[in-house]
Parts: sequence; C-alpha cells; structure tokens
Amino acid sequence: MRPEAPRGRGRRASDASEVMPVEARIPTRMGDGFMVEMTRSELRADIEEATAAAAAKSKAPPLTPDELDHLLDIYASRAAFTAVDIGDQVVLSCDGGGSKMTGTDMQDLLESEQRLGQDILELWHIEYSYKAIKTILPFQQQVMQNAQLMLTAPIQYGAQPNLAFYSRPDGPADNWFELLSKGDIAGARAAIEEAMEYATQDFVYVADGMIEAGADGVDFDTTGGAGDADFFSTLRAVRHVREKYSEAGIELGMAGEFVIGVHGELEWEGRRLAGLWPREQLEVCQEAGVTLFGPAVNIRTGKSCAWNTAYSLTLIKPCMEVARIPIHPNVGEGVCGVPVNGYPPEDAASRAARAFVDILRCDGL
Repeated sequence: MRPEAPRGRGRRASDASEVMPVEARIPTRMGDGFMVEMTRSELRADIEEATAAAAAKSKAPPLTPDELDHLLDIYASRAAFTAVDIGDQVVLSCDGGGSKMTGTDMQDLLESEQRLGQDILELWHIEYSYKAIKTILPFQQQVMQNAQLMLTAPIQYGAQPNLAFYSRPDGPADNWFELLSKGDIAGARAAIEEAMEYATQDFVYVADGMIEAGADGVDFDTTGGAGDADFFSTLRAVRHVREKYSEAGIELGMAGEFVIGVHGELEWEGRRLAGLWPREQLEVCQEAGVTLFGPAVNIRTGKSCAWNTAYSLTLIKPCMEVARIPIHPNVGEGVCGVPVNGYPPEDAASRAARAFVDILRCDGL
C-alpha cells in the first residue's frame, strides 16, 4: 500500500510542477554599510514602507508606482556599480572635498578637477567652521589666489556655521543647552540670540574675504546642525553676500531633513524656521539669495539602503516642484541613501546617486 503523504506545510517535492519557486537573494547594504542579502520582495517591502513613512511625516506625496518600480530595479541589480545613462550625467559639486588631512593642498584640488571630474571645487580647511577660519583668513586667501591661477573649474570656499561653537566653553555666549536643561527657557533664548550676532559677523567676514581673494562662491555646509538659530544666522549671511556680490555663487547644504527648533520662535520673512522640511527649507533659501541648494536626509543605520533612499526621495521630491535654483542632494557619507561609513561602498553610493538623478531629475549631486 502506498504510504499517505505527510501532513503539514508545503507539498510533495516529487511533484515538481507544484513546487513554489524560491526567490533569489540579492546582496545589498544596510545603513551602516554592512552587506546583507534580501529578496526582491523584501526590497520592495522596504521601499514601500519607507515612502509611506516619509509621506506621513512630511505630508509629501509618496513615490508613484513607476518610481517605486524603477527604484526597485536599481536596488535589485546584482551589479557592483551602477550609473545613469550616457547623456543623463549631472553637475558634481562638493563640500569638504579633497584631502581629509588639510583640505588646502593644491594637488588635492587638481586631482578633484582632473581625475575625479568634480565640476565645482571647494577649498576648505580641516578646522571646518567659520569661527575657526576667521583666525587664519589671510592664509586661506593666499591659497585661494594660487588655486585660481592653476585650475579651470569654479572654486568656492566652504565651511560649517557650527553655531554651538559660540557657546561656552568654546565661545562667549552662555551655553543654552545647559540653560535649557535647567528650565531657563528665556535665558537660553537670550544666549542663542547673542551667539547668532557673533556667528553672522564671522560668516560675513570670511565670505567677504574669500570672495575678494577670488573665490567664485561660498558654501555654507551642514546648515541647521545646531537648530533653527544656526539656520537663521546663515540666512542673514547669505542675504549679505547676495546683495554685495551679485555674481557670486552661494551653496547652502542642510544638516538634516528637519529643522530642529532649539530656539523655537525664530522666523524668516514671517515663516517659522523650526519644523521646516526640505521643500520649505528650499523656499526660504531661495528668498534669501541662495544659488544652489543641497537638501540632506539622515541615514537610519538599522534600515536597508533601499529603505533610506526611498525615504530620502520622498522628502526631497517636492523641492523639484518649486525650485528656481539648482538642487544638489547631499549624496555623501551618512545622508540620502549613502551608508554611514568613512569609506562608503561604491555599490551603495552609486545606487543612491543614480536614483536621485533618474527619479528626481535633480540638477546635480
């Protein structure tokens, strides 16, 4: 007598026509750069979850079905490197490009232009804040003059606002984070406002000096890293540069997708800065006089890169609807789909870059 088939999950393996196919597992990355394997279905689930989460938070529309399909194709590829089609290349700008040791080496700038193909170069210093650069401005001006004689591509000067550097023990103002922890809201806001005055003066001083030395523009990198006051101080400097140097480029890159309300009551032209998402950040920057906007969306290390890129695309896509200036998403370490890693894997970085160009049709990276 033929034995009865065992009960339980699945069917008899001998019946090949009824065996469910096993999905192939695809090498991919997590937000910290760790390589894992996921199926195409798992990647799709991550992408759909991410766009829904971003839409719910920012009130932006989720990615369309066609956009989701294309993003899935990018991340489901087993290729070690991916790229846009010929003819779809975009402009490459940078912040803190070149050597991570000094940032002022002429050879670094030459290699960035001639070997790496950067379209907009940036001179910078390892003490990457306007407060520190103020003390070595003449040295940086001489380097800028030398660079302008040797290179062809536009060269801007870049640093971070870093408003927190103006609080004690590093700066003259009271430490508002300590005051906030004590419940002294009024005292904290007064300290922030004092620091803002020092900060804007330094931003203007360095920007004026570098443009007079020949810089084609200035870059305010990681703006908003210390909250809404950091953003406000930078916008005031931007307006000054725009009014004084009408032809100068002004790049402003954000620190994250959401402006943190440390002060909480600061407004720019009647718009409260705390709580702004990328589209609203762009609108404020355009009004102030920025010529190149770099939105940033922070990586979630516990999520896949596919999840992170879908989340970033959803938040930044509304910028493209209102942009009057070029949009260069910050596709760098720890933002916009690129893992938090000192040496971001090229498979992950290239996928994020291609996704932004293909899906958002952004002006550059």
